[in-house]
Amino acid sequence: MRFTDMDLRLPGWGLFGGATRSQPTKALRGEPGGPLSAEVSFENVDGIELRVARWRLDAPCTHPPLLFFNGIGANIEAVAPLAETLTDRGFIMFDMPGTGESPDPVLPYNPFTMSSTAAGVLKRFGLETVDVMGMSWGGAMAQQFALQYASRVRRVVLAATSPGMLMIPGDPVMLAQMADPFSGINAMLRSEYLMALENADETRRARHSIGNITAPSSTGYFYQLMALAGWTSLPALPFLDKPVLVMMGENDPIVPLANGRLLAGAIPDARLEVFEGAGHLFLMTHPERAIDLLREFLG
Repeated sequence: MRFTDMDLRLPGWGLFGGATRSQPTKALRGEPGGPLSAEVSFENVDGIELRVARWRLDAPCTHPPLLFFNGIGANIEAVAPLAETLTDRGFIMFDMPGTGESPDPVLPYNPFTMSSTAAGVLKRFGLETVDVMGMSWGGAMAQQFALQYASRVRRVVLAATSPGMLMIPGDPVMLAQMADPFSGINAMLRSEYLMALENADETRRARHSIGNITAPSSTGYFYQLMALAGWTSLPALPFLDKPVLVMMGENDPIVPLANGRLLAGAIPDARLEVFEGAGHLFLMTHPERAIDLLREFLG
C-alpha cells in the first residue's frame, strides 16, 4: 500500500479540502464496511448548536460512558473507529463549534465555558457520571472539565496534551505552521499517515481514522486557537484527585513527551504511558495499544 493509494485531497485545501456547511449529515464511518452504530443529532446547548454523536448510551453497562474531547480542528469521524471499538461502554462526543458539521461559533469560548456546555450536553442525555478523555487540544478541555465538575468524573485520560500556556513547546517550525490549519495540519497528517503505513498490523484502521479528518472552518479554527490563550491547568493539577492516565508519543513534534512527564508529575494519582516511535496522532497510528490501555485503565 502506497501513500498515493488513498486520495485524501478535497477541493480547495489539500488534504483537508473545503469546509462547507451546506452538506447533509453523513453516516459516521470508521472501519471499512458500513455505517457505525452512532446516533447523531444537533443539540442547542447554552445557545450553541453542536453536532453530537452517541454510542451505546442505552445499553446496560457496569462502566460510566466516556466523554471525549477532540483535537483542534478534528471532527467526530476521526475518532469514530475508537468509539466503535470500545464496545464495552457508552461513548459521547461532539464537534466543536466550526468543526465537522457544528456551525461556526457566534461568540468566543474558553475551557471554562465549554466545560459548562459539555455538562449541558451530558444533562441533555441524562448522564450523571462519566470518564473523560481528551486528545491534544481536547486534553486541555478534559483537564478543565475534570477540575470543574469533579463530582461527575470517575477517571481521566489525557492523550498527547499539555497543561496549556505553561507547556514545554514543540518544534518551532511545526508550531508556526499550525497557526495556519491548511499547511501545518496537512504536513502533520502526511507524516502520521506514512507512520501508519509502517505499522503493518494496524494499517487499515489507522489509515481510515486519519483519512476521516476533514477541515474546520477558518472561524472555528481561530476560536479554538484563542480558547486556550492565557489558560493553564498547572496550579490546579495537584488538586485533580482522580486516577489519570497520561498517554504520549515518544516523537511528538507538537506536544513533546516532556509535557506528559510534567502532567504525570503534577497530578497525584497519574500514570504515564509512552508510545515508542509514535508521533502526535498515536491514537490513530497505534490503535491496538491505545485500545488495550484504555480498556485496562477504564475497566
